[in-house]
Amino acid sequence: MKKILLYSTLLGAMLFLGSCENELEQENPNALTTSQFWLSPSDAEAGVNSIYAMAYKDGLWARWIYFRLDLTSDEGFSKSPWIELADWTRFKYVNFNFWEGNVVTYRDTYKAIFRCNQVLANVPNIEFTDATRKESILAEAKFLRALHYFYAAELWENIPMVLTPSLPTDLPMQATKEEVFTQVETDLNEAFNALPTSWDANNVGRPTKGAVKGLLAKLYMQQHRWSDAKTAMDYLISGQGVSYSLVSNYKDNFTDANENNSESVYEIQFGNQRLGGTGEDATAAVSSNRAQFFAPRGIGWSDGQARHWVVDLFKEEPNLNGGIDERLRHTLFYAELEADFGDLIYNRHWQWDADEAFFRKGQRDYYRTNEDYYSQVNYRLIRYADILLMYAEALNELGQTSEAYQYVDMVRARANMAPLATAHPEIGNSHDLFLARLKKERVLELCGESVRWLDLKRWGDLETQAKVDEIATRDADFNNFVVGKSIRMPLPLSEVQNNPNLTQNTGY
Repeated sequence: MKKILLYSTLLGAMLFLGSCENELEQENPNALTTSQFWLSPSDAEAGVNSIYAMAYKDGLWARWIYFRLDLTSDEGFSKSPWIELADWTRFKYVNFNFWEGNVVTYRDTYKAIFRCNQVLANVPNIEFTDATRKESILAEAKFLRALHYFYAAELWENIPMVLTPSLPTDLPMQATKEEVFTQVETDLNEAFNALPTSWDANNVGRPTKGAVKGLLAKLYMQQHRWSDAKTAMDYLISGQGVSYSLVSNYKDNFTDANENNSESVYEIQFGNQRLGGTGEDATAAVSSNRAQFFAPRGIGWSDGQARHWVVDLFKEEPNLNGGIDERLRHTLFYAELEADFGDLIYNRHWQWDADEAFFRKGQRDYYRTNEDYYSQVNYRLIRYADILLMYAEALNELGQTSEAYQYVDMVRARANMAPLATAHPEIGNSHDLFLARLKKERVLELCGESVRWLDLKRWGDLETQAKVDEIATRDADFNNFVVGKSIRMPLPLSEVQNNPNLTQNTGY
Protein backbone atom coordinates (compact mmCIF):
# COMPACT_ATOMS: atom_id res chain seq x y z
CA MET A 1 0.00 0.00 0.00
CA LYS A 2 1.18 3.46 -0.79
CA LYS A 3 0.36 6.04 1.85
CA ILE A 4 1.40 9.64 2.14
CA LEU A 5 3.45 10.64 5.16
CA LEU A 6 3.15 14.37 5.23
CA TYR A 7 6.28 15.55 6.93
CA SER A 8 8.33 18.66 6.51
CA THR A 9 10.63 20.53 8.84
CA LEU A 10 10.45 24.29 8.95
CA LEU A 11 13.57 25.96 10.19
CA GLY A 12 14.39 28.75 12.56
CA ALA A 13 11.70 31.12 13.78
CA MET A 14 8.91 29.16 12.09
CA LEU A 15 9.26 26.32 14.58
CA PHE A 16 9.07 28.50 17.67
CA LEU A 17 5.97 27.88 19.73
CA GLY A 18 5.35 31.52 20.39
CA SER A 19 3.27 32.02 23.52
CA CYS A 20 4.29 28.61 24.91
CA GLU A 21 8.04 29.09 24.66
CA ASN A 22 10.21 31.61 26.44
CA GLU A 23 12.93 32.00 23.82
CA LEU A 24 15.19 35.00 23.40
CA GLU A 25 14.59 36.91 20.19
CA GLN A 26 17.88 36.17 18.45
CA GLU A 27 18.51 35.68 14.75
CA ASN A 28 19.96 32.30 13.84
CA PRO A 29 22.40 32.71 10.93
CA ASN A 30 21.84 29.05 9.96
CA ALA A 31 18.06 29.23 9.73
CA LEU A 32 15.54 30.86 7.46
CA THR A 33 13.42 33.69 8.77
CA THR A 34 9.73 33.96 7.93
CA SER A 35 10.45 36.79 5.49
CA GLN A 36 12.93 34.57 3.65
CA PHE A 37 10.74 31.47 3.62
CA TRP A 38 7.16 32.25 2.56
CA LEU A 39 7.90 33.06 -1.07
CA SER A 40 6.80 30.19 -3.33
CA PRO A 41 4.11 27.49 -3.67
CA SER A 42 6.70 24.91 -2.59
CA ASP A 43 7.16 26.89 0.63
CA ALA A 44 3.40 26.76 1.14
CA GLU A 45 3.41 22.99 0.60
CA ALA A 46 6.21 22.56 3.12
CA GLY A 47 4.40 24.81 5.54
CA VAL A 48 1.14 22.88 5.48
CA ASN A 49 2.97 19.54 5.59
CA SER A 50 4.73 20.66 8.76
CA ILE A 51 1.32 20.78 10.46
CA TYR A 52 0.71 17.11 9.68
CA ALA A 53 4.14 16.36 11.13
CA MET A 54 2.81 17.35 14.56
CA ALA A 55 0.78 14.12 14.65
CA TYR A 56 4.11 12.31 15.07
CA LYS A 57 5.09 14.19 18.22
CA ASP A 58 4.86 12.40 21.53
CA GLY A 59 2.44 14.90 23.04
CA LEU A 60 -0.19 14.17 20.39
CA TRP A 61 -1.16 11.15 18.29
CA ALA A 62 2.18 9.40 18.52
CA ARG A 63 1.82 8.73 22.26
CA TRP A 64 0.54 10.66 25.24
CA ILE A 65 -2.89 11.90 24.14
CA TYR A 66 -4.22 8.33 24.37
CA PHE A 67 -3.48 8.29 28.09
CA ARG A 68 -6.02 11.07 28.46
CA LEU A 69 -8.68 9.98 25.96
CA ASP A 70 -8.60 6.21 26.56
CA LEU A 71 -7.06 5.50 29.96
CA THR A 72 -8.79 8.28 31.87
CA SER A 73 -12.15 7.03 30.62
CA ASP A 74 -13.83 4.05 32.24
CA GLU A 75 -12.62 1.80 29.42
CA GLY A 76 -8.98 1.95 30.52
CA PHE A 77 -6.58 2.56 33.36
CA SER A 78 -2.88 2.44 34.19
CA LYS A 79 -0.90 0.31 36.61
CA SER A 80 2.35 1.79 35.40
CA PRO A 81 5.20 1.54 37.93
CA TRP A 82 5.77 5.18 37.05
CA ILE A 83 3.36 6.35 39.72
CA GLU A 84 3.06 9.94 38.56
CA LEU A 85 2.15 8.79 35.06
CA ALA A 86 -0.50 6.41 36.37
CA ASP A 87 -1.87 9.11 38.68
CA TRP A 88 -2.58 11.32 35.70
CA THR A 89 -5.02 8.69 34.43
CA ARG A 90 -6.84 8.49 37.78
CA PHE A 91 -7.43 12.18 38.48
CA LYS A 92 -4.58 12.56 40.99
CA TYR A 93 -2.86 15.72 39.79
CA VAL A 94 -0.08 17.04 42.01
CA ASN A 95 2.50 18.53 39.67
CA PHE A 96 0.60 20.54 37.04
CA ASN A 97 3.87 20.80 35.12
CA PHE A 98 4.15 17.03 34.78
CA TRP A 99 5.56 16.71 31.28
CA GLU A 100 4.08 13.43 30.05
CA GLY A 101 0.66 13.95 31.59
CA ASN A 102 0.05 17.58 30.74
CA VAL A 103 2.73 19.91 29.46
CA VAL A 104 3.91 18.09 26.34
CA THR A 105 0.39 17.65 24.97
CA TYR A 106 -0.34 21.32 25.66
CA ARG A 107 2.94 22.35 24.05
CA ASP A 108 2.52 20.22 20.94
CA THR A 109 -1.10 21.32 20.54
CA TYR A 110 -0.09 24.97 20.43
CA LYS A 111 2.92 24.21 18.30
CA ALA A 112 0.57 22.67 15.74
CA ILE A 113 -1.75 25.67 16.00
CA PHE A 114 1.22 27.98 15.52
CA ARG A 115 2.07 26.21 12.29
CA CYS A 116 -1.54 26.49 11.14
CA ASN A 117 -1.48 30.20 11.85
CA GLN A 118 1.76 30.61 9.91
CA VAL A 119 0.16 29.02 6.84
CA LEU A 120 -3.03 31.05 7.16
CA ALA A 121 -1.11 34.32 7.56
CA ASN A 122 1.52 33.86 4.87
CA VAL A 123 0.14 31.69 2.08
CA PRO A 124 -2.41 34.30 0.93
CA ASN A 125 0.53 36.51 -0.08
CA ILE A 126 2.17 33.84 -2.23
CA GLU A 127 1.46 33.88 -5.97
CA PHE A 128 0.18 30.53 -7.28
CA THR A 129 -0.49 29.45 -10.86
CA ASP A 130 -2.92 26.90 -9.40
CA ALA A 131 -5.42 28.96 -7.43
CA THR A 132 -7.38 25.87 -6.45
CA ARG A 133 -4.37 24.35 -4.74
CA LYS A 134 -3.72 27.58 -2.88
CA GLU A 135 -7.23 27.55 -1.48
CA SER A 136 -7.03 23.88 -0.52
CA ILE A 137 -3.78 24.49 1.39
CA LEU A 138 -5.51 27.20 3.39
CA ALA A 139 -8.49 24.89 3.95
CA GLU A 140 -6.22 22.10 5.21
CA ALA A 141 -4.69 24.51 7.73
CA LYS A 142 -8.15 25.57 8.92
CA PHE A 143 -9.26 21.96 9.32
CA LEU A 144 -6.14 21.06 11.28
CA ARG A 145 -6.40 24.16 13.49
CA ALA A 146 -10.02 23.20 14.19
CA LEU A 147 -9.00 19.63 15.01
CA HIS A 148 -6.36 20.70 17.53
CA TYR A 149 -8.58 23.32 19.15
CA PHE A 150 -11.45 20.83 19.39
CA TYR A 151 -9.42 18.39 21.47
CA ALA A 152 -7.73 21.16 23.47
CA ALA A 153 -11.14 22.55 24.41
CA GLU A 154 -12.31 19.11 25.51
CA LEU A 155 -9.17 18.47 27.57
CA TRP A 156 -8.57 21.84 29.27
CA GLU A 157 -11.75 23.77 28.27
CA ASN A 158 -10.64 27.33 29.14
CA ILE A 159 -7.60 27.96 27.01
CA PRO A 160 -5.80 30.70 25.10
CA MET A 161 -7.15 31.16 21.59
CA VAL A 162 -4.43 32.29 19.20
CA LEU A 163 -5.41 32.93 15.58
CA THR A 164 -2.34 34.73 14.23
CA PRO A 165 1.39 33.89 14.29
CA SER A 166 2.55 34.50 17.84
CA LEU A 167 5.76 35.84 19.34
CA PRO A 168 7.53 34.62 22.48
CA THR A 169 6.51 37.83 24.24
CA ASP A 170 2.78 37.46 23.51
CA LEU A 171 0.36 37.00 26.40
CA PRO A 172 -2.77 35.60 24.74
CA MET A 173 -6.16 36.05 26.31
CA GLN A 174 -8.05 33.10 27.73
CA ALA A 175 -11.18 31.91 25.95
CA THR A 176 -14.03 29.77 27.21
CA LYS A 177 -14.73 26.35 25.78
CA GLU A 178 -17.79 27.79 24.04
CA GLU A 179 -15.73 30.53 22.40
CA VAL A 180 -13.16 28.01 21.19
CA PHE A 181 -15.93 25.80 19.80
CA THR A 182 -17.30 28.79 17.89
CA GLN A 183 -13.92 29.24 16.22
CA VAL A 184 -13.71 25.51 15.46
CA GLU A 185 -17.07 25.73 13.72
CA THR A 186 -15.97 28.78 11.72
CA ASP A 187 -12.74 27.13 10.59
CA LEU A 188 -14.52 23.96 9.52
CA ASN A 189 -17.26 25.72 7.60
CA GLU A 190 -14.69 27.88 5.80
CA ALA A 191 -12.56 24.82 4.99
CA PHE A 192 -15.40 22.78 3.53
CA ASN A 193 -15.81 24.48 0.14
CA ALA A 194 -12.13 24.41 -0.78
CA LEU A 195 -11.50 20.75 0.06
CA PRO A 196 -12.14 17.89 -2.39
CA THR A 197 -14.37 14.88 -1.79
CA SER A 198 -11.28 12.70 -2.24
CA TRP A 199 -7.55 12.96 -2.98
CA ASP A 200 -5.35 11.10 -5.42
CA ALA A 201 -3.16 8.25 -4.15
CA ASN A 202 -0.19 10.54 -3.47
CA ASN A 203 -2.23 12.77 -1.19
CA VAL A 204 -4.39 10.33 0.73
CA GLY A 205 -4.49 11.43 4.35
CA ARG A 206 -5.34 15.06 3.76
CA PRO A 207 -8.81 16.08 4.98
CA THR A 208 -11.76 15.80 2.62
CA LYS A 209 -15.20 17.37 2.65
CA GLY A 210 -16.35 14.25 4.45
CA ALA A 211 -13.71 14.69 7.16
CA VAL A 212 -14.92 18.25 7.70
CA LYS A 213 -18.51 17.10 8.12
CA GLY A 214 -17.39 14.29 10.42
CA LEU A 215 -15.54 16.66 12.73
CA LEU A 216 -18.41 19.15 12.57
CA ALA A 217 -20.73 16.35 13.64
CA LYS A 218 -18.53 15.59 16.64
CA LEU A 219 -18.44 19.28 17.53
CA TYR A 220 -22.22 19.66 17.33
CA MET A 221 -22.80 16.46 19.28
CA GLN A 222 -20.66 17.74 22.15
CA GLN A 223 -22.74 20.94 22.13
CA HIS A 224 -26.06 19.02 22.05
CA ARG A 225 -26.89 20.71 18.77
CA TRP A 226 -28.65 17.60 17.56
CA SER A 227 -30.26 19.06 14.46
CA ASP A 228 -26.98 20.59 13.27
CA ALA A 229 -25.19 17.31 13.96
CA LYS A 230 -27.77 15.41 11.94
CA THR A 231 -27.42 17.83 9.04
CA ALA A 232 -23.63 17.45 9.06
CA MET A 233 -23.94 13.67 9.04
CA ASP A 234 -26.63 13.76 6.34
CA TYR A 235 -23.83 14.75 3.98
CA LEU A 236 -22.00 11.50 4.75
CA ILE A 237 -25.00 9.18 4.95
CA SER A 238 -27.44 10.35 2.30
CA GLY A 239 -26.09 13.55 0.77
CA GLN A 240 -23.43 14.54 -1.73
CA GLY A 241 -20.71 12.83 0.29
CA VAL A 242 -22.39 9.42 0.33
CA SER A 243 -19.28 7.40 -0.54
CA TYR A 244 -18.66 5.77 2.83
CA SER A 245 -19.53 2.25 3.91
CA LEU A 246 -18.62 -0.29 6.56
CA VAL A 247 -15.87 -2.66 5.46
CA SER A 248 -16.86 -6.31 5.65
CA ASN A 249 -13.95 -7.26 7.93
CA TYR A 250 -14.05 -5.34 11.22
CA LYS A 251 -10.35 -6.08 11.80
CA ASP A 252 -9.41 -4.09 8.70
CA ASN A 253 -9.93 -0.90 10.71
CA PHE A 254 -7.02 -1.68 13.02
CA THR A 255 -4.16 -3.04 10.90
CA ASP A 256 -1.96 -1.68 8.14
CA ALA A 257 -3.45 -4.08 5.59
CA ASN A 258 -6.47 -2.06 4.44
CA GLU A 259 -5.90 1.54 5.45
CA ASN A 260 -7.80 4.57 4.14
CA ASN A 261 -10.67 2.27 3.24
CA SER A 262 -14.36 3.04 2.64
CA GLU A 263 -14.98 3.29 6.39
CA SER A 264 -12.27 5.86 7.01
CA VAL A 265 -13.54 9.42 7.36
CA TYR A 266 -10.24 10.75 8.70
CA GLU A 267 -7.18 8.89 9.87
CA ILE A 268 -3.70 9.77 11.03
CA GLN A 269 -1.10 8.44 8.58
CA PHE A 270 1.75 6.52 10.24
CA GLY A 271 4.77 4.75 8.79
CA ASN A 272 7.98 2.99 9.85
CA GLN A 273 10.36 4.37 7.22
CA ARG A 274 12.46 6.32 9.71
CA LEU A 275 13.52 4.99 13.10
CA GLY A 276 14.42 8.27 14.75
CA GLY A 277 12.95 10.22 17.64
CA THR A 278 10.14 12.76 17.78
CA GLY A 279 12.20 15.88 17.25
CA GLU A 280 12.58 18.16 14.22
CA ASP A 281 15.59 16.50 12.62
CA ALA A 282 15.56 14.84 9.23
CA THR A 283 15.51 11.34 10.76
CA ALA A 284 12.48 11.98 12.98
CA ALA A 285 10.04 9.07 13.05
CA VAL A 286 6.58 9.15 11.49
CA SER A 287 5.38 6.29 13.65
CA SER A 288 2.91 5.57 16.42
CA ASN A 289 4.10 4.55 19.89
CA ARG A 290 0.62 3.60 21.15
CA ALA A 291 1.10 -0.15 20.67
CA GLN A 292 4.39 -0.11 22.59
CA PHE A 293 2.81 1.59 25.60
CA PHE A 294 -0.45 -0.40 25.58
CA ALA A 295 0.88 -3.90 24.77
CA PRO A 296 0.66 -6.75 27.32
CA ARG A 297 3.50 -7.36 29.76
CA GLY A 298 6.65 -8.66 28.15
CA ILE A 299 5.56 -7.37 24.75
CA GLY A 300 5.49 -3.63 25.45
CA TRP A 301 5.54 -1.29 28.43
CA SER A 302 1.98 -2.17 29.55
CA ASP A 303 1.42 1.34 30.89
CA GLY A 304 -2.16 1.23 29.62
CA GLN A 305 -4.70 -1.52 30.22
CA ALA A 306 -8.40 -2.07 29.53
CA ARG A 307 -11.07 -2.58 32.17
CA HIS A 308 -12.39 -6.13 32.31
CA TRP A 309 -16.03 -4.99 32.47
CA VAL A 310 -15.71 -4.40 28.73
CA VAL A 311 -15.00 -8.12 28.21
CA ASP A 312 -18.10 -8.94 30.25
CA LEU A 313 -20.19 -6.52 28.17
CA PHE A 314 -19.22 -8.31 24.98
CA LYS A 315 -20.43 -11.58 26.48
CA GLU A 316 -23.85 -10.34 27.57
CA GLU A 317 -25.50 -10.97 24.22
CA PRO A 318 -24.70 -13.86 21.83
CA ASN A 319 -24.45 -13.33 18.11
CA LEU A 320 -26.79 -14.91 15.58
CA ASN A 321 -24.74 -18.12 15.66
CA GLY A 322 -25.00 -18.36 19.42
CA GLY A 323 -21.35 -17.43 19.87
CA ILE A 324 -19.47 -14.46 21.28
CA ASP A 325 -19.52 -11.11 19.52
CA GLU A 326 -16.57 -11.38 17.11
CA ARG A 327 -15.58 -7.77 17.75
CA LEU A 328 -14.24 -8.83 21.15
CA ARG A 329 -11.35 -10.82 19.64
CA HIS A 330 -10.19 -7.74 17.69
CA THR A 331 -10.77 -5.28 20.53
CA LEU A 332 -9.02 -6.77 23.57
CA PHE A 333 -6.41 -9.21 24.76
CA TYR A 334 -7.66 -11.04 27.85
CA ALA A 335 -7.01 -14.29 29.69
CA GLU A 336 -9.73 -16.34 27.94
CA LEU A 337 -9.00 -15.10 24.41
CA GLU A 338 -7.50 -18.38 23.25
CA ALA A 339 -10.29 -20.41 24.84
CA ASP A 340 -13.01 -18.17 23.39
CA PHE A 341 -11.68 -17.72 19.86
CA GLY A 342 -8.57 -19.86 19.46
CA ASP A 343 -6.39 -16.77 19.17
CA LEU A 344 -2.95 -17.04 20.68
CA ILE A 345 -2.10 -14.26 23.07
CA TYR A 346 1.26 -12.62 22.32
CA ASN A 347 2.98 -14.77 24.96
CA ARG A 348 0.79 -17.77 25.73
CA HIS A 349 3.10 -18.82 28.55
CA TRP A 350 2.64 -15.58 30.45
CA GLN A 351 0.51 -15.93 33.58
CA TRP A 352 -2.48 -13.64 33.14
CA ASP A 353 -4.72 -12.53 35.97
CA ALA A 354 -8.34 -13.46 35.36
CA ASP A 355 -9.46 -9.82 35.45
CA GLU A 356 -6.78 -8.48 33.13
CA ALA A 357 -7.35 -7.06 29.66
CA PHE A 358 -5.30 -5.03 27.20
CA PHE A 359 -6.31 -3.04 24.13
CA ARG A 360 -5.74 -5.03 20.94
CA LYS A 361 -6.70 -2.49 18.28
CA GLY A 362 -3.57 -1.20 16.58
CA GLN A 363 -1.38 -3.99 17.96
CA ARG A 364 0.65 -5.90 15.41
CA ASP A 365 0.26 -9.46 16.72
CA TYR A 366 -1.15 -10.40 13.32
CA TYR A 367 2.39 -10.62 11.97
CA ARG A 368 4.93 -10.17 14.81
CA THR A 369 5.49 -11.15 18.44
CA ASN A 370 6.69 -7.90 19.96
CA GLU A 371 6.07 -4.16 19.79
CA ASP A 372 8.32 -1.13 19.45
CA TYR A 373 8.16 2.64 18.97
CA TYR A 374 7.69 2.43 15.21
CA SER A 375 4.21 1.16 14.46
CA GLN A 376 3.06 1.95 10.93
CA VAL A 377 -0.62 1.25 11.66
CA ASN A 378 -2.75 4.30 10.86
CA TYR A 379 -5.02 5.63 13.57
CA ARG A 380 -8.63 5.93 12.45
CA LEU A 381 -9.66 9.13 14.18
CA ILE A 382 -13.12 9.28 12.62
CA ARG A 383 -14.68 6.23 11.01
CA TYR A 384 -18.07 5.65 9.47
CA ALA A 385 -19.30 3.30 12.20
CA ASP A 386 -18.88 6.15 14.68
CA ILE A 387 -20.85 8.43 12.34
CA LEU A 388 -23.72 5.91 12.12
CA LEU A 389 -23.95 5.53 15.90
CA MET A 390 -23.80 9.31 16.43
CA TYR A 391 -26.51 9.69 13.79
CA ALA A 392 -28.72 7.27 15.72
CA GLU A 393 -28.05 9.23 18.91
CA ALA A 394 -28.95 12.52 17.26
CA LEU A 395 -32.18 11.07 15.85
CA ASN A 396 -33.09 9.75 19.28
CA GLU A 397 -32.53 13.19 20.81
CA LEU A 398 -34.70 14.71 18.09
CA GLY A 399 -37.60 12.45 19.02
CA GLN A 400 -37.08 10.13 16.04
CA THR A 401 -36.19 7.00 17.96
CA SER A 402 -37.96 4.61 15.60
CA GLU A 403 -35.89 5.96 12.68
CA ALA A 404 -32.67 5.61 14.67
CA TYR A 405 -32.75 1.82 14.91
CA GLN A 406 -31.63 1.19 11.33
CA TYR A 407 -28.29 2.94 11.82
CA VAL A 408 -27.45 0.91 14.92
CA ASP A 409 -28.52 -2.21 13.03
CA MET A 410 -26.04 -1.46 10.24
CA VAL A 411 -23.22 -1.60 12.75
CA ARG A 412 -24.61 -4.65 14.55
CA ALA A 413 -25.18 -6.55 11.30
CA ARG A 414 -21.49 -6.52 10.41
CA ALA A 415 -20.81 -8.13 13.79
CA ASN A 416 -23.47 -10.78 13.07
CA MET A 417 -25.65 -9.45 15.87
CA ALA A 418 -29.45 -9.55 15.72
CA PRO A 419 -31.35 -6.36 14.88
CA LEU A 420 -31.68 -4.15 17.93
CA ALA A 421 -35.48 -4.41 18.11
CA THR A 422 -35.25 -8.20 18.04
CA ALA A 423 -32.53 -8.46 20.67
CA HIS A 424 -33.92 -5.72 22.92
CA PRO A 425 -37.68 -5.33 22.34
CA GLU A 426 -38.03 -3.69 25.74
CA ILE A 427 -36.56 -0.47 24.31
CA GLY A 428 -39.49 0.34 22.03
CA ASN A 429 -39.64 4.06 21.39
CA SER A 430 -38.27 5.03 24.79
CA HIS A 431 -35.67 7.77 24.47
CA ASP A 432 -33.97 6.82 27.74
CA LEU A 433 -33.84 3.09 27.08
CA PHE A 434 -32.55 3.66 23.56
CA LEU A 435 -29.79 5.96 24.82
CA ALA A 436 -28.85 3.52 27.56
CA ARG A 437 -28.47 0.78 24.97
CA LEU A 438 -26.61 3.05 22.58
CA LYS A 439 -24.05 3.75 25.29
CA LYS A 440 -23.27 0.04 25.29
CA GLU A 441 -23.30 -0.21 21.50
CA ARG A 442 -20.66 2.49 21.28
CA VAL A 443 -18.37 0.56 23.64
CA LEU A 444 -18.87 -2.68 21.68
CA GLU A 445 -17.99 -0.99 18.40
CA LEU A 446 -15.55 1.76 19.40
CA CYS A 447 -13.76 0.63 22.58
CA GLY A 448 -10.19 1.90 22.69
CA GLU A 449 -10.66 4.38 19.84
CA SER A 450 -10.38 7.58 21.89
CA VAL A 451 -14.09 8.42 21.86
CA ARG A 452 -15.23 7.30 25.32
CA TRP A 453 -14.02 10.36 27.27
CA LEU A 454 -15.91 12.68 24.93
CA ASP A 455 -18.95 10.39 25.14
CA LEU A 456 -19.02 10.56 28.93
CA LYS A 457 -18.81 14.35 28.79
CA ARG A 458 -21.54 14.62 26.15
CA TRP A 459 -23.94 12.40 28.08
CA GLY A 460 -23.51 14.42 31.26
CA ASP A 461 -22.25 11.32 33.07
CA LEU A 462 -19.46 13.34 34.71
CA GLU A 463 -21.65 16.15 35.99
CA THR A 464 -23.34 14.67 39.09
CA GLN A 465 -21.98 12.66 41.98
CA ALA A 466 -24.60 9.97 41.49
CA LYS A 467 -23.54 9.37 37.89
CA VAL A 468 -19.84 9.43 38.76
CA ASP A 469 -20.50 6.92 41.55
CA GLU A 470 -22.15 4.65 38.99
CA ILE A 471 -19.06 4.82 36.76
CA ALA A 472 -16.89 4.08 39.79
CA THR A 473 -18.59 0.70 40.16
CA ARG A 474 -16.81 -0.40 36.96
CA ASP A 475 -13.74 1.84 37.24
CA ALA A 476 -12.48 2.47 40.75
CA ASP A 477 -10.34 5.41 39.58
CA PHE A 478 -13.52 7.46 39.45
CA ASN A 479 -13.60 7.41 43.24
CA ASN A 480 -10.96 10.15 42.85
CA PHE A 481 -13.11 12.19 40.45
CA VAL A 482 -14.27 15.56 41.83
CA VAL A 483 -17.43 16.85 40.21
CA GLY A 484 -16.94 20.31 38.72
CA LYS A 485 -13.17 19.93 38.71
CA SER A 486 -11.90 16.68 37.22
CA ILE A 487 -13.94 17.01 34.03
CA ARG A 488 -11.10 19.20 32.74
CA MET A 489 -7.34 19.12 33.27
CA PRO A 490 -5.40 21.87 35.01
CA LEU A 491 -3.54 24.27 32.77
CA PRO A 492 0.23 23.77 33.03
CA LEU A 493 1.37 25.83 36.01
CA SER A 494 4.18 27.43 34.00
CA GLU A 495 1.62 28.83 31.54
CA VAL A 496 -0.46 30.40 34.28
CA GLN A 497 2.57 31.84 36.06
CA ASN A 498 4.01 33.34 32.86
CA ASN A 499 0.78 34.80 31.49
CA PRO A 500 -1.28 37.15 33.69
CA ASN A 501 -4.17 36.77 31.23
CA LEU A 502 -4.65 33.12 32.23
CA THR A 503 -6.64 31.90 35.22
CA GLN A 504 -6.20 28.34 36.44
CA ASN A 505 -9.17 26.07 35.92
CA THR A 506 -11.70 25.83 38.75
CA GLY A 507 -10.64 23.66 41.67
CA TYR A 508 -6.94 23.53 40.87
